[in-house]
Amino acid sequence: MQTLENKIPPLVVMGIFSLLMGLLSPYLPSMALGVVPSVSVALLIAIFGCWFAASGVKEFRKSKTTVNPRQPENASELVVSGVYQRSRNPMYVGFASLLVAQAVYLQSPFLFFGVIAFILYMNRFQILPEERAMIQCFGEKYLRYQMTVRRWL
Repeated sequence: MQTLENKIPPLVVMGIFSLLMGLLSPYLPSMALGVVPSVSVALLIAIFGCWFAASGVKEFRKSKTTVNPRQPENASELVVSGVYQRSRNPMYVGFASLLVAQAVYLQSPFLFFGVIAFILYMNRFQILPEERAMIQCFGEKYLRYQMTVRRWL
């Protein structure tokens, strides 16, 4: 299954999962949380997700390294500052947070399986290949970073 590694941009992957979740939601049982609580909580989660992802992009730009997730081997700098002290993949945490926000907004606990599927897909087809590339590029420095900072949160 290496043919899928680093092939689909993560933002597109998130969009596909979001679309599938939206299409499935009318057919799944829901929990009546009420409009105001579901919108309020979903909005807070979405704001967090956007902030977390944007913080990751900001750190990459500040370090003048590639943000292109399809070519991690082009990284010129190992970014370990800012939000990267909390997560090795803040952009993907942000995307997963947006999917969580969607599940909350749509008030269906079954949609959380979509979030889990997104995380599993990202781990296998995006993050593992990225980590191999980072080890090739940065060696022991990246291995030490891996031991001190979690992959997600």
